[in-house]
Amino acid sequence: MDISRPESDLSLGLQSHAAGPRAPIADDSISLQIDPSLRDPSLGSRPIPLPLLDQQSEIHRAASTAAGDASAASDDSDDGKPEESISILGYTMCLKRQRRGGSTSSCSSASSLHPPKRAALEPDFESRRASVRSWGNLPLSVADPDVFEIMEKEKQRQVRGIELIASENFVCRAVLDALGSHLTNKYSEGLPGARYYGGNQYIDQIERLCGDRALAAFGLDPESWGVNVQPYSCTSANFAVYTGLLLPKDRIMGLDSPSGGHVSHGYYTPSGKKISGASIFFESLSYKVNPVTGYIDYDKLEERAMDFHPKILICGGSSYPREWDYARVRKIADKCGAVLMCDMAHISGLVAAKECRSPFDYCDIVTSTTHKSLRGPRGGIIFFRKGKNVRKRVMSFCQAEESDHYDFEDRINFAVFPSMQGGPHNNHIAALAIALKQVATPEYKAYIQQVKRNAQALASALLRRKCRLVTGGTDNHLLLWDLRTFGLTGKNFEKVCEACHVSLNKTPIYGDNGSISPGGVRIGTPAMTTRGCLEGDFEMIAEFLVRAAQIASNVLKEHGKLQKEFLKGLQNNRDLIELRNQVESFASQFAMPGFDV
Repeated sequence: MDISRPESDLSLGLQSHAAGPRAPIADDSISLQIDPSLRDPSLGSRPIPLPLLDQQSEIHRAASTAAGDASAASDDSDDGKPEESISILGYTMCLKRQRRGGSTSSCSSASSLHPPKRAALEPDFESRRASVRSWGNLPLSVADPDVFEIMEKEKQRQVRGIELIASENFVCRAVLDALGSHLTNKYSEGLPGARYYGGNQYIDQIERLCGDRALAAFGLDPESWGVNVQPYSCTSANFAVYTGLLLPKDRIMGLDSPSGGHVSHGYYTPSGKKISGASIFFESLSYKVNPVTGYIDYDKLEERAMDFHPKILICGGSSYPREWDYARVRKIADKCGAVLMCDMAHISGLVAAKECRSPFDYCDIVTSTTHKSLRGPRGGIIFFRKGKNVRKRVMSFCQAEESDHYDFEDRINFAVFPSMQGGPHNNHIAALAIALKQVATPEYKAYIQQVKRNAQALASALLRRKCRLVTGGTDNHLLLWDLRTFGLTGKNFEKVCEACHVSLNKTPIYGDNGSISPGGVRIGTPAMTTRGCLEGDFEMIAEFLVRAAQIASNVLKEHGKLQKEFLKGLQNNRDLIELRNQVESFASQFAMPGFDV
C-alpha cells in the first residue's frame, strides 16, 4: 500500500509504547484495541502519518454502522453488540461502541444536534414563567403579612398624628413610585459615562438629569458649579468632603451641637468623648452661640478660627432658627485661609425658593439632605465650585501655592466613590430628580412661604402662652422651645407628645447639660404645611403642645423624675387620652400625599 499519498485527508500518527495500564475509557468513546502480533515490522518505531481507514475498511465500517443502528432500534442497550474489526496498515483494531452516558468534548457537536433524553423532562417556558411570577409578583400583603401589618400601622400613625419633627416631611406619589421601582435592581458604581458595570445607559440619563435639575433648582451656572447626587445622606456627604479635601488629623470647625450645630461637623462631649467620625478622624473645634441671646457670636467665631486655623470652616446647623451671616463667615474663612463649607440641610428648600439668604453667594462647597424642606427622598447632595478661582484665596489641596482653578470636583467625586460608598441608589436619584423638578415651580415657592408663615404663627402662639423660645422666635421653618421654665426636660415632654400622637424631638439648649438630658424640643412646620395646615391650624397645634406640657408637669409632680415611674404615670391618664383623641380627630381631617384617596 502506498503511504506517501493517503486516500483520506484524515491521518493518524502511531508510535510504539511500552505496555502499561490502560487509561479509563470515557463514556460514549471508541476504544481501539491493537494486536501487537499483527503489527507490520517493516514500519519501524517512528511515527508516521497514516490514513485512518483504507477503502475496504471504510466500506466495512459503513455496513457495520448500518447494522448497529438497526440493532439499536430494537434494543437500547449496546452491551450485546459484536466488536467491529478494521485494519490500518497492518494493524488489526477492534472497535467497540460504549454505552452513551453523557456528552463529552469529543461528541459535543453530536449532542447539540441530538439533545440527551433528560431535556424532555425540563419544564416548558410557560411553567418557568409561572414559577417566577409565583414569588416575584406577590403583593406585600401576601408575600409578608407581618411586615405589611406593621407598615399599615405606621401609615395610620402618620395620617392620625401631628408631625412636627423639623427634619421630616411627606413626599408625593411620584417620589414613592420611583423609590419602589425597578431602578433598585441596577448596580451603577462610578459616574455617568464612567461606570464599572455595563447596561447603565438609562441610569446615566437619569443621573445627568438629576444633576441638571439640582443646579437649576438653586439657580447655579453649570460652568461655575458642579454637583454630586450620589451621597446616601448629608452626613455621608459631609464626610466625603472631609475625605476628599483633608488628611487625617487635619482641622475643621463648625457650630457646637448644643448651640444648634450637627455632630457631623465635629463634636466632643464635655468629658472629651468623640461622638462622630468627623471628630475621630479629624481635629475639630466648635464655635458657639451667645448664651444670652442664642445668636451666633461671630466675634468669638473669628477669634477661635484665627487661633485654631481650620482647613475647613463650616456654617449651617440642624437647630438654628435664625439667618446666617454668610458674608461675615466668608471674611473669617479668607482671613484664616480656610475653605468655606455650608451644610444647608435644614434650609435648602428655603434657599431654593429664595426665601432666605443663599450660601452659594459666598461658600466654596455646599451640602444638603434631600428629604427635609426639599420634600424629596432621603439622601444627600454636594455642590462644589469649579472652573476659574476668581477669589484666589482658597488654597489648592494639590499645591502649596494658590491655584487659578478650583480642584474640588475630582477630589469630592473620588471621595464619594470609591472612597466612601459603593454603587449609588438609582431609585433615590430618580426620586430626587422628580422632587427637584417640583422645587423649580411657583407652587413650591408658595409652599415654602406658607412654611415660614406657619412657623411664625406657631412661635407667636407659644409666646402668648408664656413659653420661652430660643432667640425669641424664628426666621425659618423651625423654632426651639426651652422647657426648663416648666421644670421639664425635652425627653419627658417628647414621651408625652408621642403618647398623644404628636411627633417632635428633644434637643439640647445652650447652657444645659447637653444632648444626654436636653432641656428643650425642636419644632418644625414643613410636614404639616405639606398636608395643608395654615396659620389658624398652628394656633390649635400650639394649644395641644401647651396642654401636653401641663400633663407632663402634673405627672412629674405625682410620680417623680425617674423615667420608669414617669412613663408609668402616663398609662391610663385621662387628660392624656382626651388630648390624644382630639389630636387624632384634628390630624385625620387633613390630606396625606402619596396614599390619600
